[in-house]
Amino acid sequence: MSLCLDIRKKFPGFSLNVSFDVGDESLAVLGASGSGKSLTLSCIAGIVKPDEGRIIIDGVTVFDSVKGINIPPQRRRTGLMFQDYALFPNMTVEENIRVSRRHCGNETDELIRRFGLESVRNLLPSQISGGQKQRTALARTLLSCPKILMLDEPFSALDSHLRFQTERELSEVFREFHGTVILVSHSMEESYRLCGKTAVLHGGHVEISGATDDVFRSPKTKQAAILTGCKNISRSLGTHDGKIHASDWDIELQCPDYHVDAKYIGIRSHKIIHGGGVNSFMFRVIQAVENPFSFTVMLLAKENASPVFWEADKTLWREIESDTVKISFPPENLLMLKE
Repeated sequence: MSLCLDIRKKFPGFSLNVSFDVGDESLAVLGASGSGKSLTLSCIAGIVKPDEGRIIIDGVTVFDSVKGINIPPQRRRTGLMFQDYALFPNMTVEENIRVSRRHCGNETDELIRRFGLESVRNLLPSQISGGQKQRTALARTLLSCPKILMLDEPFSALDSHLRFQTERELSEVFREFHGTVILVSHSMEESYRLCGKTAVLHGGHVEISGATDDVFRSPKTKQAAILTGCKNISRSLGTHDGKIHASDWDIELQCPDYHVDAKYIGIRSHKIIHGGGVNSFMFRVIQAVENPFSFTVMLLAKENASPVFWEADKTLWREIESDTVKISFPPENLLMLKE
């Protein structure tokens, strides 16, 4: 299976301009609220009509603005699981699953067993848990035999324990699904764990896309770095001696990979190293916030500078806890970022 997407849609104050190709694999569409993630899924499913462009699913053109093609949603063979699950409140779990196909008794029974819904098959949505609602919606989506499986923020209504359990279940579904899977999320952790490819959306367009490991290792742009969890980003300027001045932190850094079109420099908080070495500085400790397995230490190099956040090992921090600390920014851990 495959999806070729190249669409544009204008709204007052917002324009969607999205292009990407994805094959028989899982793609995470990562972005902040309002970036166009859910709108992109609605265009693929045929719920929203783009102003122009093309959508090709498994070699079949389902939308082409030039040729006047716009196949209706029910004929596109796309399965879209909505963020709120969109279950019918007056139907039982089994009836909600069956609604996409009339004659599907054995397949419905199989999905009910697969997702552990036997004990609630005759209950209404109001009588079941959030995790059971999600599994009901997923079973209904799979029963329609889609060529593309699309999930819009599937964990948003679940607590942390259910998120972990459901993520494991979804991971199994993704592995067994013979087609394209698109997961819309604003969570970098979910995207990283579940999908082999990632596309980062910002302001209605794709900032960067590629293998998930590559996108997280080298996000290329400021917004992509933020969305993949980088807490430390500063404006940067090359100096006469080949160093970079990180103006927000007010420090100079050696960075062999610096290029002139990089307007920002970043480093992930867990990539900062305690002690001396290349790019080492004394910082004043402003605050240390305890997490379950680490401390987030907020540091200042100079007065009126922006803080740097260091994710310190809990045991290490308790050993060295002080008003000042020496840390280093290894050149290989620095991110060169465009606007």
